[in-house]
Amino acid sequence: MAFDVEMIKAHYDSLEGKLNVAKARLGRALTLTEKILYSHLHSDQALQDFERGNSYVDFAPDRVAMQDATAQMALLQFMQAGRPKVAVPSTVHCDHLITAKIESHIDLDKANIENKEVYDFLASVSNKYGIGFWKPGAGIIHQIVLENYAFPGGMMIGTDSHTVNAGGLGMVAIGVGGADACDVMAGLAWELKFPKLIGIKLTGKLNGWTSPKDVILRVAGILTVKGGTGCIVEYFGEGAESISCTGKGTICNMGAEIGATTSTFGYDDSMERYLRATDRADVADLANKVKQHLTADPEVYANPEKYFDQIIEINLSELEPHLNGPFTPDLATPISKMKEAAAANGWPTKIEVGLIGSCTNSSYEDISRAVSLAKQVADKDLTTKAEFTITPGSELIRYTIERDGFLETFEKIGAKVFANACGPCIGMWARVGADKQEKNTIVHSFNRNFAKRADGNPNTYAFVGSPEIVTALAIAGDLTFNPLKDTLTNDKGEQVKLDPPSGDELPRNGFDVEDAGFQAPAADGSGVVVNVSPTSDRLQLLDPFAAWEGTDLKGLRLLIKAKGKCTTDHISMAGPWLKYRGHLDNISNNLLIGAVNYFNEKTDNVVNVLTGEYGTVPNTQRAYKKSQYRYYSGRG
Repeated sequence: MAFDVEMIKAHYDSLEGKLNVAKARLGRALTLTEKILYSHLHSDQALQDFERGNSYVDFAPDRVAMQDATAQMALLQFMQAGRPKVAVPSTVHCDHLITAKIESHIDLDKANIENKEVYDFLASVSNKYGIGFWKPGAGIIHQIVLENYAFPGGMMIGTDSHTVNAGGLGMVAIGVGGADACDVMAGLAWELKFPKLIGIKLTGKLNGWTSPKDVILRVAGILTVKGGTGCIVEYFGEGAESISCTGKGTICNMGAEIGATTSTFGYDDSMERYLRATDRADVADLANKVKQHLTADPEVYANPEKYFDQIIEINLSELEPHLNGPFTPDLATPISKMKEAAAANGWPTKIEVGLIGSCTNSSYEDISRAVSLAKQVADKDLTTKAEFTITPGSELIRYTIERDGFLETFEKIGAKVFANACGPCIGMWARVGADKQEKNTIVHSFNRNFAKRADGNPNTYAFVGSPEIVTALAIAGDLTFNPLKDTLTNDKGEQVKLDPPSGDELPRNGFDVEDAGFQAPAADGSGVVVNVSPTSDRLQLLDPFAAWEGTDLKGLRLLIKAKGKCTTDHISMAGPWLKYRGHLDNISNNLLIGAVNYFNEKTDNVVNVLTGEYGTVPNTQRAYKKSQYRYYSGRG
C-alpha cells in the first residue's frame, strides 16, 4: 500500500530546483548519490562543494524506521523530547524478538506471550506519537519498508544495519543508532560525514544458477568487510538495469557487510514494475515525471572515473555462483572452487541445515526460484539430505507463496516454515543441540555469518549463498556439491542432475494478503497512556541527562581497544540479549563482550587500571562509573 504520498509529491516537486542550484554551485554533473544527498540538505545547512570523507553535513531524512529491539531505547529517548508527535513519518516493526524453534504459529504465539510487555509498550508509544506500528508476524522491517515505504530518490534512516536494503528502490537509506533516530523524529538535523563514492558498473546479464546475491558476494570478496567504510556504493550499467527491484534490494542489503554507509541504484523499469505490483502506482506515476533526476546525469555513467573515488566492474554474464564464509561474509569462494577450498581448510562438508529467507533474500522471485528446485526432489526421485527451513520476509510474501502452492511444495521435502521475522539470521534460533558446540556446517541465504551468529555455537561453520544455491546444497547435503556440473544419486540409484532454477520476478496473479499486520496511530494521541513498570527487567524509563558542565572531557583512560572485526555483532550482539534493549542498565551488560581485546587477544577480558586485575568489560565499566573514573573505548 502507498503511504505518505503527499510527502513524496512535495519532494519531487522541489527536486529539479534543488538540483539545478546544486549543479550551478558545484559546476559539474551529479551522481545519483549526490542528487539524493544535496536534495536532502537540512534547511540550516549552507550549500557548498562538500569534501568527501571529511566534511560533516546536516541532512533532513524523509522518514525513520525502527525494529522492535532498537525501537525501545529510541522511543524511551523520544519520550523525553516533549513533542506531541514525531516530526517525520516513522514506523516500528516487531521482527527481532521472535525465536525460531518449532514452526511459525507456535513460535509466534510464544513470542506474543513472552514479549507482551514490550509489544504493548511499543504499540502504545506508537499510538500516542503518530508512529505506524507493524505487529509481530507482519514481517521483517526491511521487507516491509521495501513493500510499503521506500521510494526512488528518497532518504531515510533506520535503527538497523540493514536499513540499506531500501537502496533497491533507489533510496539513500542508512542504518543508525537510536539517538540519531530520536533526533530526526524530534525535528533535529541528522549529521553525516559526506561519503566517498564507489561506482560499480555491471555489464552483461545474470543467467542459469547465478543470482543477484552472487553480485554482492563477489563485491564482498573484492572490498572485504571494511572496504566500503565511509562510502556510498552506486551501481549502474546495463547489468544493473537487468536486475529485478528485489534483487537490487538483496545487493544493497548486504552492502552493510562491506562496511558501506549504504548502496543504491538509479530508478528504472524494474522499480516501476515493483511499485505498481505493491499497490503504489501513484508513486510510480510521480517518479516517472522526474525520472531524469532519479538517476545520475548521463555524463557520470559515460565517464565514471571522473565522478567516483573508486570504480569496480563486474560482468554478470561471466559471474559464477559464490559461497562466502565461514565466520566472515567476505571470504568469497566460487562454487567451482569450494571442494578444493574445503579440503585445504578442513571445513566440515556435511551440511546439517539449509536456511533460506530473511530480509536479504525473501522476495517472491527468491522463493519461486528456490521452489523450482524443491519440485525436482519428487520429480527426480531424490531425498533432501539436510534439514531445510524457510523464513518469509513478510505476511504479504508468506500469504502469496502459500496461495501459489510454494509452501506446500517445500513441506513435501520436509521443510520447516518459521515466522515472518528475523529468526536464525540474528541468532533468534533455538536450534536443538547447539549447546553441545559440535563442529558442523550450515548454509544460508542471510547476510552475516560471524562465529555464533546464527545458533550461538562457535563451531558452526556458516556459509552465505543465494536461496537457489542453498536449496541445492540442502538437497545434496554436501558443501562440495556443484549443481552446475555435478550429479546426485537418486532413490533408484540413478545419476540425476538438477535443472537450473527458474521463477517469476513478481507473482503472475498479483500479491495478496488478508491482514498485513499494520496498525495506524490515533489521530490524536494526547489521551494515550504509556505505562512502564518500575520493577520491569525489560523496560526502564530514562532520566534526562544532566546539563553539560561547559568543559571538555580530557585525560580519559582506555576501557578496551578492540582488535580486528568490530561490527555491531561484537559491540552488542543480538540473540538472547535482545530482550534487554529497552532497559539501559541491563543491556549495558552486553557492551563489547564480543570484541577482541587488542592487548591480550581475549574477548570480554580487560584490565581494571584501578586494581590491576582483569575482569569483564561491563564489570570493569561499572567499577569505573562507581569511582567516577572517566574512560572511553577504541579500535585498533
